[in-house]
Amino acid sequence: MRSAIVPAVLAALLAAPLIGCGDRASNDAGQGNAASPASPDEAAPAAPQPKSGGIDTSHKGEAAPTLGFVDPAGKPVTLAAWRGKPVLLNLWATWCGPCVKELPTLDALAVREAGKLAVVTLSQDMDPAKVAPFFAERKFKALKAYTDPKMAWVPAVANNLPTSILYDAQGKEVWRTVGDLDWTGAVAAKALEGAGV
Repeated sequence: MRSAIVPAVLAALLAAPLIGCGDRASNDAGQGNAASPASPDEAAPAAPQPKSGGIDTSHKGEAAPTLGFVDPAGKPVTLAAWRGKPVLLNLWATWCGPCVKELPTLDALAVREAGKLAVVTLSQDMDPAKVAPFFAERKFKALKAYTDPKMAWVPAVANNLPTSILYDAQGKEVWRTVGDLDWTGAVAAKALEGAGV
C-alpha cells in the first residue's frame, strides 16, 4: 500500500504550480470556506496560473478592493487614499524569497516614478511587527511598510506572493503580475508604458 501512496503524492506535488511563494495563506475548508469535493473525480479544474513574471489582464477594469490595511504610522487606510494617481500594489511577505528579491527594484521604480505612480508594498506577514524593522534594515529610499494585520488581502485578491497589481487613477485594475519581476527591467517598463505610466 505504501508503494502506491508515494507515487501519488509525488505526482500531486509535481503538478502544483510553482509561482512565487505559493499559497501560504491557503483556503481551508475547516475554516468555514467552501467545502472540498467528496472525491478527486469531482474536483473542479484549477484556475490557470499566469506565467511567473508575465502580465495578466484577465481582471482588467475591475474596481480596486475596498479592503483596509494599516499605514506605517499605524492608521487605517484603503487604496482610495491614492485616487487620482495610478497605484502599483505589491503583496509580499518577509518570509517570501521572491518577494524580498524584487523589493529593491520596486524601490528603484518608486524613486524614478515619484509623483507619477504610487508604489504600495502591502505586507502579508502574520506578525506585522516584523515589517518595520525589515524595512529599516534595508534602508529603502521610497517604499513604505504597509501591513495587513487582518490578513484580508490574501486570498481575497491573490493566491500567490508576490503579486503586483496596477490600478489606474480611477481605481480600476489595469493588469497584474504574479512572481518576482525586475521592476527596472524591460518587461516592467513595457507593461507600465503600455498602461500610460
